[in-house]
Amino acid sequence: MAKNNNSRIDLAFASFRRNRMAMLCLWALVVLYGMAIFADFVCPYSYKDEDRNFSYCPPTAVEFWDHGQLVCPFVYGRALTFDAVHRRVYVVDPAQKYPLHFFKGGRLFGVDAPGRFYWWGADARGRDLFSRIWYGARISLSIGLLGVAISFVLGLLIGGIAGYYGGWVDSVLMRLCEMFMMVPGFYLMLALRAAVPENFNSVQVYISVVVILALIGWASLARIIRGMALSLRERDFVLAAKTLGVSDIVIIFKHILPQTISFSIATLMLTVSSYILAEAGLSVVGLGIQDPVPSWGNLLSDAMGVVPVIFAPWILLPGLFIFIAVMSFNVVGDALRDAFDPMFNEGAG
Repeated sequence: MAKNNNSRIDLAFASFRRNRMAMLCLWALVVLYGMAIFADFVCPYSYKDEDRNFSYCPPTAVEFWDHGQLVCPFVYGRALTFDAVHRRVYVVDPAQKYPLHFFKGGRLFGVDAPGRFYWWGADARGRDLFSRIWYGARISLSIGLLGVAISFVLGLLIGGIAGYYGGWVDSVLMRLCEMFMMVPGFYLMLALRAAVPENFNSVQVYISVVVILALIGWASLARIIRGMALSLRERDFVLAAKTLGVSDIVIIFKHILPQTISFSIATLMLTVSSYILAEAGLSVVGLGIQDPVPSWGNLLSDAMGVVPVIFAPWILLPGLFIFIAVMSFNVVGDALRDAFDPMFNEGAG
């Protein structure tokens, strides 16, 4: 039976690999997580490195030609001036040239001070947006995974126990799930966040947000697992285990829950995107990760005003990465669900 189950799982993953859009989105997630992991190397600056003289500095162009000759890449210096209506304007200073260095000082690329290289522009405090986006990816992307991991454990455990035992155990646990599900997720998240002390540091806030997201997400998964467990407990291999005197705990963890994991993973891939959006929502309204530690949510909070967006449209870039991550998780989750559906429809029958 195990061999047959493994062959069906192999067929499901083969079906997933034939979905080109899903594979493209999977590689997009690999790139996002890879850049986040190696942010210390690929980013030219630390997330808190700032220079107020370059507030909202536009993206820096890399030059390859100098007086008609091909040269090593460099960037021009920028001079800050003001136009007729006293708006900040950065003009290129041809007298200042800063070579672009590679693999220097533990960084992939960068320029020597006092030059500044803003590939994707700078924020209000003159911090490199490229660097802050990838450092922020560590927060936004990991919060989704950690929150889902906790939800995964709670959902499997509570749903499996409720479905296996049934009766009053099922009733009590399902009423508990309904208590969490009856409150709209965002309002429940705000209520839980309000209970967190305001003097928490960045690490404590990070852990608090992870726990909050997990608490609002486990109930729906538990109900799905409970329904699957109700069906699985009547299967021949479970009845045979009972006849042999196998304990309930062993049956739940060895025979029932393993049958639900693949389906749960497909469901949780769809849940990660909602956690990323939830963290962004908290951070945008100032209740999530706090500056100077970046997340995609608090980076996007700089774009809350119309004037900054008009004069510095590059501050909307964090929103683009939120969109890419959310869409990628949704497409991959849908593809996994479609790939595993035939197997679980057969199992439920």
